Amino acid sequence: MKLRLARQSLSNAVVVVAVEGELDLFTAPFLRDEIRDAIRDDGPTLVLDLGELSFMDSSGLSVLIEAWRLATSEGGGVSLASPQPPVARILRTTGLDRRIKVYPDVDTAILQHPE
Repeated sequence: MKLRLARQSLSNAVVVVAVEGELDLFTAPFLRDEIRDAIRDDGPTLVLDLGELSFMDSSGLSVLIEAWRLATSEGGGVSLASPQPPVARILRTTGLDRRIKVYPDVDTAILQHPE
């Protein structure tokens, strides 16, 4: 399965990027570019909707870390929403869930997102 991305800029200065499919060595550059464009065009406060992300390897983790670094350097932040169990397990195992907040759904992530 390929990677599909959809970006939505909300009125409260939060950008939601929905990630669907598999995030690996071959698809990670597409998400990296989308995140950079989102921060440049819409601001540094991001929610990554992982509800339809079925697989993520270390390349995907690298993109999430880079997104967090870029967003925080611009005065914003990144939250993750709705990770499926395999993806949530990777986030827990690597400890990334202690660096980037993980929420059960997009709405909660938007409401709780740091300003």
